[in-house]
Amino acid sequence: MSPGFRRAVTGQGAAATVQLLVTLSFLSSLVKTQVTGVLDDCLCDIDSIDKFNTYKIFPKIKKLQERDYFRYYKVNLKRPCPFWAEDGHCSIKDCHVEPCPESKIPVGIKAGRSHKYSQAANSTKELDDCEQANKLGAINSTLSNESKEAFIDWARYDDSQDHFCELDDERSPAAQYVDLLLNPERYTGYKGSSAWRVWNSIYEENCFKPRSVYRPLNPLAPSRGEDDGESFYTWLEGLCLEKRVFYKLISGLHASINLHLCANYLLEETWGKPSWGPNIKEFKRRFDPVETKGEGPRRLKNLYFLYLIELRALSKVAPYFERSIVDLYTGNLEDDADTKTLLLSIFQDTKSFPMHFDEKSMFAGDKKGAKSLKEEFRLHFKNISRIMDCVGCDKCRLWGKLQTQGLGTALKILFSEKEIQNLPENSPSKGFQLTRQEIVALLNAFGRLSTSIRELQNFKALLQHRR
Repeated sequence: MSPGFRRAVTGQGAAATVQLLVTLSFLSSLVKTQVTGVLDDCLCDIDSIDKFNTYKIFPKIKKLQERDYFRYYKVNLKRPCPFWAEDGHCSIKDCHVEPCPESKIPVGIKAGRSHKYSQAANSTKELDDCEQANKLGAINSTLSNESKEAFIDWARYDDSQDHFCELDDERSPAAQYVDLLLNPERYTGYKGSSAWRVWNSIYEENCFKPRSVYRPLNPLAPSRGEDDGESFYTWLEGLCLEKRVFYKLISGLHASINLHLCANYLLEETWGKPSWGPNIKEFKRRFDPVETKGEGPRRLKNLYFLYLIELRALSKVAPYFERSIVDLYTGNLEDDADTKTLLLSIFQDTKSFPMHFDEKSMFAGDKKGAKSLKEEFRLHFKNISRIMDCVGCDKCRLWGKLQTQGLGTALKILFSEKEIQNLPENSPSKGFQLTRQEIVALLNAFGRLSTSIRELQNFKALLQHRR
């Protein structure tokens, strides 16, 4: 027994000692149950993901997010909620998002539209500022007719039925560039009926659920009485793979967002200087097996499942970026080359992972039924992306839209395997392409998942230290 523990026993009495032992028991239970075992619907174990993420992915993805190409994200935070009357925007100062001044945006990014991410597509050597670039229009006059035709086809493709997300119109005056590094995702104080309504709509109206099940899917819903969740997971396991996957993706995204909030919590604010850091009490409230009636560890397992889905998408889309035509263009050729080298290194790591999720097991039934289910899957997820415009906190809306678009892009990739395999080496693709916004969302969303798993390891260490 440590001296500190003896002092606690002596100073606080037997009742405090019992409470401390109970708390330590809960912490021990949480550490043991939340990060072990094999994930359902795939053959990967959690320990392997932890090691892979810690030593290979996290250090590189963190550096990538700091590169100019990936730190600036254009978003419209003023789109009205399409489903219900606005509850009013959050007035808490930490909900505010500071847009990036035009002067700070790299010329290669602000010169073109969403589909122009290569040097050939931008051709901005002769441009001195963004105003001159805008005069050139969507298609640079120095490009060949073949490239012009391809760009027009890209615009048509963007309007096709392959998207899993409702995309912002970047030409809207309300769309602004945001520096993601200056607007980090963290706890803002946004909660209550507005936040509850958003998540309730996502779970209850968009996740697949048999009519015979009355238990709410929304983990923010009021107490479920004596239900320990087992009946819920019994029917979940009885659903087809695709519908189980859909629920796990949403639950995993929710768990990841909650982890970010717990890890970057406003601990105190003294003389106008806020202090942010991990909040163990909040972490326990959301993930402790006892406080969540056994569901906290399941939520965390869904986080790992989502990580595997997006990891698989990155490994599948690697050939798209390995082509010489893709430069990740910002206007700084040396930095752009370094950025692409770092990105390709991450792709090599993703391809080396030995236990990927097998997306071919999805939508593999009869063609007609599989096509119908895939379309239902796509429309449900697209609806969720629209719900993100109902989030009352601007910072929460920003990161919700980005992470939803990132996951939607990952799904688009997973179900475009043939198109990616047939990509031309030295010209734009007419069958598959990604806008710059999709690329930025894809890598930043995966970066958020990588950070979540890393933060989970930090919470494990904090809990063990308390023991």
